[in-house]
Amino acid sequence: MAKTDKRDEIVRAALELIAEHGFHGAPMALIAEHAGVGAGTIYRYFENKDVLITELYRELEERSFPIIQKGYSPDKPIRERFLHLCTALLRYFIDNPLDFRFLEQFLNSPYGVAFRRDKLLEARGECDVFRELFEDGVSRQEMKDLPLVILFALAFGPILAVARDHILGFIMRDEVLIARTIEACWDGIRR
Repeated sequence: MAKTDKRDEIVRAALELIAEHGFHGAPMALIAEHAGVGAGTIYRYFENKDVLITELYRELEERSFPIIQKGYSPDKPIRERFLHLCTALLRYFIDNPLDFRFLEQFLNSPYGVAFRRDKLLEARGECDVFRELFEDGVSRQEMKDLPLVILFALAFGPILAVARDHILGFIMRDEVLIARTIEACWDGIRR
């Protein structure tokens, strides 16, 4: 197996195991076994499990955002931009349940606290399209004048719940339902 293939297999195995069993249910030895590499091989690519987990998060973010932003135009009206991005986000989560399950665990764990703090309060990066949209919406008085963290909770909470319920089999993918859900999210934050 080539060097990059081994790294990719380790990342894939970590994603699958963490999504299915959580962080504690995916020890490095099991990740190595699942990836088909020796236990020591992981440490050639990742210093420790914490580094592996944060790198996996970054890779998922880098992989998902181009898909979510496809066809997005910052020149369109706030509402249209919101509907576009949130619809794409929900579809991505439904189409990529392992990614969703990992991201949900990551962002609700101590690993995700620093990343969320950076996104909400401090650092700017290439994946700030949501933050920019919400700041623009508030400044144009098209979104409620609330802190970003609250606007994000109002907008994304239902999206996460619908994605989770789809993955659990409680609801089936339905484009009309997706559109109505995203419209309801918009109604929750618009002025």
